[in-house]
Amino acid sequence: MAKKEKKVVIKEKDSGDSEIVKKFKQNPGVYIGSVVVLVLVVVTFVGGDFLSGGRRYVRKTNDLTFGYYDKVPITWVPGNILSQYYETTFNNFRAQGYDPNDRWVNYYVWKQAYDRSVIHTAIINMMKKSGYTVSEKAVNKVVLQLPQFQDNGRFSLVLYNRMTDSARIALWHKTQEDIAMNLFFSDYFGLLIPEAEAKFIANMSSPKRTFDFVSFNVDDYPDSEYLAYARENTKLFDSIQLSKITISSSEKEAKKILASIKDGTTTFEDAAKAQSKDSYADRGGDMGIKFCYEIDNEISNPEDREAIYNLGRGELSGVISTNDGWAFFRAESELTKADFDDYSVMERVRNYVKGYERGRMEDWTVEQANEFISEAKEAGFANAARWKNLNRKNLGPLPLNYGSVDIFTTLESFSEESGLSSDDLKALSQNEIFWKRTFTTPVNTPCEPLVQGSNVFVFLPTEETIAEESSIDEIASNYKAQFVQYTSDQSLQKYFMNNGKLTDHFDDIYFNVLNASK
Repeated sequence: MAKKEKKVVIKEKDSGDSEIVKKFKQNPGVYIGSVVVLVLVVVTFVGGDFLSGGRRYVRKTNDLTFGYYDKVPITWVPGNILSQYYETTFNNFRAQGYDPNDRWVNYYVWKQAYDRSVIHTAIINMMKKSGYTVSEKAVNKVVLQLPQFQDNGRFSLVLYNRMTDSARIALWHKTQEDIAMNLFFSDYFGLLIPEAEAKFIANMSSPKRTFDFVSFNVDDYPDSEYLAYARENTKLFDSIQLSKITISSSEKEAKKILASIKDGTTTFEDAAKAQSKDSYADRGGDMGIKFCYEIDNEISNPEDREAIYNLGRGELSGVISTNDGWAFFRAESELTKADFDDYSVMERVRNYVKGYERGRMEDWTVEQANEFISEAKEAGFANAARWKNLNRKNLGPLPLNYGSVDIFTTLESFSEESGLSSDDLKALSQNEIFWKRTFTTPVNTPCEPLVQGSNVFVFLPTEETIAEESSIDEIASNYKAQFVQYTSDQSLQKYFMNNGKLTDHFDDIYFNVLNASK
């Protein structure tokens, strides 16, 4: 929609006497009545400005001006745009089963009506500043066609004359604004939605595929595998009881304190409580029993770690660099070799593998999935699932809907059939590998294992259907008419509410004026 420097005046085209005579001869009664009414409407409404409208006024008492957009007040007065939006929103909430008179429901009714009024005012303001004006003829033509003035399909002057002059003026200005708003949105949405884009999006709805699938839980990693890992990495789970003093200022200061302990000037415990800068200070430096993997995480130098592991009971280490600064240790016991028959030690092994070797668990689970796929290719998906005591589930038909766009069938909609939670399905819908594998693998061929969260999935495409052209056209139409318009409308609202032109007093007026008067 092009902006113009000057106000556009739309001139009437001279149609000539022959055109008037022609219309008169076709239906003289209707034509004469229309001309008379048109003249009345012009006389009544001439000179209207579609931004100010002559219908806003400042309430001297309990002023309900909720804000200003570009210095134009957003005020509630009977019959104006805010009052109309309020009435519509009030009725919508009531129709949905809410009580609009409830305090907080009423707040949201007013807030929604106010927000819509801000957008309305912003658009009308923008149209006016662009130089656009709706011609009087265009407004009068629409007024003559309004349903409240029709009687048996024809304009009724009797119905029209029942309105007061002030009501006619308000109606005329509202109609003028409606025309301007419709033109704005027509141009705005028309520019946003090229036909080719809508067609491209709609074509994503086809083909659709239906799937059977099984899943393997990574946390089913067996004790035998934990034990195998522990025996391969036994040194990680050796343990030693230590005390520690940490000094953050400098290595020199740490060595000075260590020397004072060695010469008996102070005790280890007193030095820890007075000068150590770690969580063990209050306990006199006592760290308790630590597994070697915990020490490994704190001290990066392997030689320093080995020096600590080789300490005899009661011996002090030298000053070494740690993650928290400079520290020295005292061994409260000698290093104890890991005993994997001890349940508590194996519990630490399990926690370590889950925390630091999750990939190993996933690799093992993928191996189980691959074994299943081999059996499924030989004996069938259903038989392989039964032999391995796996619960075979299904989902679909489903289009290639990456990210679960609402205009298509979404993965989340199959939560009940699939046995998966909505959160699991939402995460799966955002997994690009899932879509590639499930829509490129031939039908009735198991897909490669897919790791998603704590599960490894094997999907089997069982059916593929191609959408009819009429269905694709319908989706394209819905995309243009609903989805893009909705998202664009949200963006438009965010722009007008946050572009710096809005002075917002809504909460202040609602709670201190409007709500206080109830």
